[in-house]
Amino acid sequence: MHLSKRLIAELIGTFWLVLGGCGSAVLAANFAGPAHGLGIGFVGVSLAFGLTVLTMAFAIGHISGCHLNPAVSVGLTVAGRFPARDLLPYIAAQVVGAVIGAFVLALIATGNPGFDVAASGFATNGYGEHSPGHYAMGAAFVCEVVMTAFFLFVILGATDKRAPAGFAPIAIGLCLTLIHLISIPVTNTSVNPARSTGPALFVGGEAIAQLWLFWVAPIVGAVIAGIVYPAVAGRREAITAVAARETA
Repeated sequence: MHLSKRLIAELIGTFWLVLGGCGSAVLAANFAGPAHGLGIGFVGVSLAFGLTVLTMAFAIGHISGCHLNPAVSVGLTVAGRFPARDLLPYIAAQVVGAVIGAFVLALIATGNPGFDVAASGFATNGYGEHSPGHYAMGAAFVCEVVMTAFFLFVILGATDKRAPAGFAPIAIGLCLTLIHLISIPVTNTSVNPARSTGPALFVGGEAIAQLWLFWVAPIVGAVIAGIVYPAVAGRREAITAVAARETA
């Protein structure tokens, strides 16, 4: 598939992840309708993030690989599953998709006259006073590294040619759901620098000041998984296949 088509797929997929995942947090997590108590809560938000990845994996996995996440692209590159020459274009497409997703979400949310993007937090990630559970920076960093490392480990395992065929999107989507169930109280869950960047640009202030952690920690975790998984499972034919693509 031509690079331009893959980049468009990544943009669309990351747009959907931010609109679906962050949208559930902003619009539906604490919603109180006529009967009250109709909000989906953080369990529902966790499921929403997992469903965005699961649905897009089936929709665009055969086009772009459905990374939707700079850390995933980095981890796959380190593991020899993705050509390094495509890494920066993928990351750019993912960030653009996330920003557009946050923009559309802001348009929808501000349709409620009482909604304030900055005051709401807009599903941004944070630590210290900006952590849902007021977790310190060190705890947030460790959490994001570990969660991203295990996310990449599952992705690498589920997409290994030796794994059962056709089930990777389910395993990956459920893994992301589990990660959110664990880490929403700590950082509001990033494990995805693009997902963190989109909402942060609309909130500004501390959301931007703390954004560095949600780039550095997920990428560190992804690199760890990109090294550990091949060491555990063997590199199979991945590096050969990538080298063939780069010289084609």
